[in-house]
Amino acid sequence: MEILRGVSVEVARGELVAVVGPNGAGKSTLFKALMGLIVPSAGTVTYRGEPITGIRTDLLVKKGIGYVPQGRVVFPRMTVSENLSLGAFSERDKRRLDAARDRVLTIFPELRDRLGRRAGLLSGGEQQMLAMGRALMSAPNLLLLDEPSLGLSPRYVSVVFTKLADLKAHDLAVLLVEQNATRALEASDRGYVLDMGEVRFQGPGPALLQSPEVQALYLGVT
Repeated sequence: MEILRGVSVEVARGELVAVVGPNGAGKSTLFKALMGLIVPSAGTVTYRGEPITGIRTDLLVKKGIGYVPQGRVVFPRMTVSENLSLGAFSERDKRRLDAARDRVLTIFPELRDRLGRRAGLLSGGEQQMLAMGRALMSAPNLLLLDEPSLGLSPRYVSVVFTKLADLKAHDLAVLLVEQNATRALEASDRGYVLDMGEVRFQGPGPALLQSPEVQALYLGVT
């Protein structure tokens, strides 16, 4: 069974690219293929000119790709500090580990006063920031985020999209799969609209948001 067909997506440093579409469009499957969690039957995944199709996820992290999976995946019994350290699992130098943590806390200062708190005691929005921060501990060049606003209060949805803008300003390449199509396209430099495993529309995010066809099909605007 083919879930994705002829999908081609690109993202450059300092750019936020959003992938949106209805449930079952293939958005999360795309990310799993990019991160080596599934191997596509055809096509190639290329990172900085190097084919990486099917490479193990831990090796992709070492190559500079960070991944924030759907669902605010944190280790609830571990502290915030311990969760962050797991994001730099290959780093053995304490000074570099501390420097990485300081960089993350510059982006997510809300976590600084919670370093000793168990992650399971954080709010949903704080857990999402922790998941994002943990992915940044390895100093990636490319960050993939799968549905980062899912299940969050409106306040924390706004916080998450503000943080995404901050990440772009740090010269990261950010690729985002998001169920909140309006917020994602508003924030993105470019967007792709998936439907039935194919790219139906692509272009600048704000332009897609204003497209009558995209509005009618995916945003419920008539």
